[in-house]
Amino acid sequence: MPLPSNHPLVTGFTAHSQLVQAYGGIRSGHLPIWFMRQAGRSLPEYRALREGVPMLDSCLRPEMAAEITLQPVRRHNVDAAIFFSDIVIPLKLAGVDVDIVAGVGPVMAHPIRTREDFNSLRELDVDALSPITQAIHIVTAELGKTPLIGFGGAPFTLASYLIEGAPSKDLPITRALMKNDPELWNDILAWVSRTTSSFIRAQVVAGASALQLFDSWAGRLSKDEYLRFAAPHSKTVMTSLSDLPVARVHFGTKTGSMLPEMRDVGATVMGIDTDTPLDVANSLLGGDIPLQGNIDPEKLSGPWDALKMHVIDVIQRGSVAPAHIVNLGHGVPPDADPEVLTRLVAFVHEQ
Repeated sequence: MPLPSNHPLVTGFTAHSQLVQAYGGIRSGHLPIWFMRQAGRSLPEYRALREGVPMLDSCLRPEMAAEITLQPVRRHNVDAAIFFSDIVIPLKLAGVDVDIVAGVGPVMAHPIRTREDFNSLRELDVDALSPITQAIHIVTAELGKTPLIGFGGAPFTLASYLIEGAPSKDLPITRALMKNDPELWNDILAWVSRTTSSFIRAQVVAGASALQLFDSWAGRLSKDEYLRFAAPHSKTVMTSLSDLPVARVHFGTKTGSMLPEMRDVGATVMGIDTDTPLDVANSLLGGDIPLQGNIDPEKLSGPWDALKMHVIDVIQRGSVAPAHIVNLGHGVPPDADPEVLTRLVAFVHEQ
């Protein structure tokens, strides 16, 4: 699908940015850097704006979502914005009663565990995505040559919330369903695939210059389980978006043992968590795909000299890949010092 004529990639605004070039496997100029969960969390201006506003409400107020997306770009001079939203937003827009509970995470009023539960789900109406596209138009108008990254949750991770009803360490209900009722499992994940794909597509068409698919809980699966129960549905998402001429980044945590399998669902860039050194990841992946990562977020609170040496090591290990986009190996901790993040961006640019 061709992008609209006013899309930042089509107009040339972002096509030659460091980030888009690196996502395409081209090393030029400084190393690009951005942070997962950079929009908010650690920023006092974010906390002030969000005061008294529930998380999911803030995602669906276009002006607010746009402002939060832009805040870290202004403050840190990162090479990309990532759209401020939540992976459960498309579920909410499709009519699922979900809320983000402080200290807990996504909580479903009515988990989906039976055929009757599944039959109550409705398809996501594209018109319901209007708050998302409105916010992105505001963001891209201000970003200029800085690219925006769209994102969504992978089907396995989203389905685990939908089935468990809340975050779960061991996913017992999810595991029971996927093994005891594979037909219902596949129907649920197919619905999630369509829903999250629509969410991501809307972001890209509205102006995002790349996309990232998060599979936060894939690391809870063995490789065989991943290939059987999760990968086919992630592949459905990536394949459904493959007509869009943008990079497709795939990221999971504790997934070092199955990076090739995650790539094979259709990723063109692999995000690497803190547990797997970039040179090891590059070797596992055959040395032909750009890598994103993987500074240890815990080191942000340590001495600057120790952080600096760690970053140099990450960059050196990443130098063996076709291209390297510097990032954290997970999200920005809420208690991170924003000044350290700003200093870190400048340091990476100097390298």
